[in-house]
Amino acid sequence: SSTANRASLLVIDGQQRVTTATILLEALARSVGSTEPVDGFSAAKIRQYYLVNSLESGPRRNKLILSQTDETTLLALVNQQPIPANKSHRVMENFQFFVDQIAARSGDLGAICRGIDKLMIVEVALQRGQDNPQLIFESMNSTGLALSQADLIRNFVLMGEPVDEQTRLYQNYWRPMEELFGQEAYTWAFDPFMRHYLTVKTRTIPNIGDVYREFKAYLAASGLSVEVVLADIHAHAGYYANMALDREQDPGLASGFADLRELNVEVAYPLLLELYHDYQSSRLAYPDFTAAIRLIEGYVLRRSVCAVPTNTLNRTFASFGQALDKDHYLDSIKGRFASLEGRYRFPDDAEFAHGLTAAPLYGRRSLKFLLRRLENEGRKEPVSVADFTIEHILPQNPNLSDAWKQELGPEWERIHATWLHTLGNLTLTGYNPEYSDRPFYDKRDMDRGFAQSPLVLNQGLGALAAWNEETIKARAERLGVQAIRLWPLAVPSASFMNAIPSKSAAQQPMEAEDADAESDEDDAEASV
Repeated sequence: SSTANRASLLVIDGQQRVTTATILLEALARSVGSTEPVDGFSAAKIRQYYLVNSLESGPRRNKLILSQTDETTLLALVNQQPIPANKSHRVMENFQFFVDQIAARSGDLGAICRGIDKLMIVEVALQRGQDNPQLIFESMNSTGLALSQADLIRNFVLMGEPVDEQTRLYQNYWRPMEELFGQEAYTWAFDPFMRHYLTVKTRTIPNIGDVYREFKAYLAASGLSVEVVLADIHAHAGYYANMALDREQDPGLASGFADLRELNVEVAYPLLLELYHDYQSSRLAYPDFTAAIRLIEGYVLRRSVCAVPTNTLNRTFASFGQALDKDHYLDSIKGRFASLEGRYRFPDDAEFAHGLTAAPLYGRRSLKFLLRRLENEGRKEPVSVADFTIEHILPQNPNLSDAWKQELGPEWERIHATWLHTLGNLTLTGYNPEYSDRPFYDKRDMDRGFAQSPLVLNQGLGALAAWNEETIKARAERLGVQAIRLWPLAVPSASFMNAIPSKSAAQQPMEAEDADAESDEDDAEASV
């Protein structure tokens, strides 16, 4: 770089390559020390030519300044200062990589220096007011490694502004979102967040790869200023972080969001973002918000237990808020759920009870969630079941022992095939290996057996004389009654229902037009 030119330039494209080269050069400078394997490649010359302006101070001392996420770590490296406690993991991991690679070739530093000396930099300078930096940025990146949708959106909203305005908008809105998500979560969570945000705003579900394009269309159609939209995104990012990234401080809300995360109900985030926004705006009362969260949980869980295909959930939640009467918010939410029919339906108590009694639930992600919630209903000191496993009281082993065959009776094969994986035969335990395939009376009476189990789920097992078809069904029915109470049907008040037209096909969710809607929901089905 020229020693006479001290003008500051904003790098539009190539930041990662320039940063990588900077980190490599600092690692190399530390390796060569006072030696000079190739002319111009002593530590002092590397730093003076490529890393720092030694006669300058402040921001002008360093040749490369990054965004705040990585800036302090990089500056600490190139100035040989202590690494900050909240260091950039990306910068340090790359630095360590180069240190290790150089150390492995310590006998041939000259080859590394000669290789770096062959690097060429192409500089394309743009004139503000004459060139469109965003279009150039997009075209230069069209054939390389795809940028995240977040990067494209950030550059789009900032590049068109004067430098001082860019700095202000970044500091006030975008930088706080980066800090809120954190370095790791920002890389995988921000693009999905923007997809959910756009779904709320447009009532359509963009393909995850088209979020940037859809955002540009939304901004153009909205007529809103960049700052107004950035402020709105920033607010919704806070809601999303609370829900999806476990940032919520209110215990009641945090518990509800944690349960939805365990069920992996990501498709509900567009509706939840809308509800959270209305809660923050005092339009949705706190008790109604928590009740709505539990209704969403019950809707998804009931459908899972009843094996209702979940490849409609994205359409259900994308359009859900469009039909709400927000002057009667919770009743309207219940009424919306109650109006859903066919493949969109909220399974009623009879269907739910049948699923809880007869459906093979083992292997579904929702099973452990179901058992955990049943175990902890009403407990002021919830039991952590993270280290517990699912126990089949009647063993899975198809080669049942003679004791088990005698326990089940002459139709043992049918009973085993019918009831093995149903709720009545399933429980939680920390003693799965000890139970193994033992007969029921052994599991009941052994040390730490069912008779001594502190779990509510296992209460009553110690008093049973046998484990057979009748006792399995009886336990399932008892747990089913508890589950229906815990996840009630969505029933709006009679006065609300009398005031609205009868449900019709027009009230069903809109059909999604995006190409990946069905495949996304297939993933959701597998996870539930």
